[in-house]
Amino acid sequence: MTTSKWTPEDFPRLEGRTFVVTGANSGIGLIAARELARAGGRVVLAVREPARGEQAAASIEGDTEVRRLDLADLSSVREFADAWDGPIDALINNAGVMATPERRTKDGFELQIGTNHLGHFALTNLLLEHITDRVVTVSSGAHRGGSIRLDDLNWEHGRYFRWRAYGQSKLANLLFTLELQRRLAEAGSDVRAVAAHPGYARTNLQHHTESVLHRGVMVITDLTAQSEEMGALPTLYAATQDIPGGSYVGPDGFMEQRGHPRLVGRSKAASDAETARRLWDLSEELTKTAFPLTPAAA
Repeated sequence: MTTSKWTPEDFPRLEGRTFVVTGANSGIGLIAARELARAGGRVVLAVREPARGEQAAASIEGDTEVRRLDLADLSSVREFADAWDGPIDALINNAGVMATPERRTKDGFELQIGTNHLGHFALTNLLLEHITDRVVTVSSGAHRGGSIRLDDLNWEHGRYFRWRAYGQSKLANLLFTLELQRRLAEAGSDVRAVAAHPGYARTNLQHHTESVLHRGVMVITDLTAQSEEMGALPTLYAATQDIPGGSYVGPDGFMEQRGHPRLVGRSKAASDAETARRLWDLSEELTKTAFPLTPAAA
């Protein structure tokens, strides 16, 4: 299987398939939605601000729909899931925030773990019985600098470090994928859980950190970043290609910062099955959602 120069031109046709893309109103999510619709897929843009979602949908040629979803509000996540009717071929957990000042979600979670992990965790569990093919969760190379604070996941004690909190949330994305795949296999499900990361791509995400210093650095580093279109390729590959459950897709270039999609490795911490199970149990407790499938009979 060669992926070194894969592009959306290599897509299969996607007529009759439904994709839900969170955070699809801008950046990599918008590019992914555009390419999936261009290939014939039905794409649901799950966005916090429907007006912005409608503007994004208007720029896409193909079958699109906009639905409200605020991942920082579990009541919104439940409303989205409760209103869903019909199959979903692929749920793409793309939305995220990066290195924000210390803030809380509506449910009191630290904003980055709450949005990037817990919101998507709840959404996936609530929609899982509708999903027929795969769950794609977008992580980051920043997972390598993360650690899971099982005793203080929401940074309620001590000093807050925005980048460590971001790294924790991106590591959580990979541990979620690991444990979700284990549970799907145990249940005898054909659904697969996979993950992707964009490398270093020029998107609006980096400019929402509210740090003057970081924004200044971004002006310089954006000159070497790859485009949003290239950054979206790993997500698109993970969403459409026949890859094993548990796979992680990223760019094939130097340090996985840029290039075409291929299967990539992850940190030792991101392969820790015990931490993945413990994080799952804690996430169930915090979100009041649970894996809906039962283990297959022996």
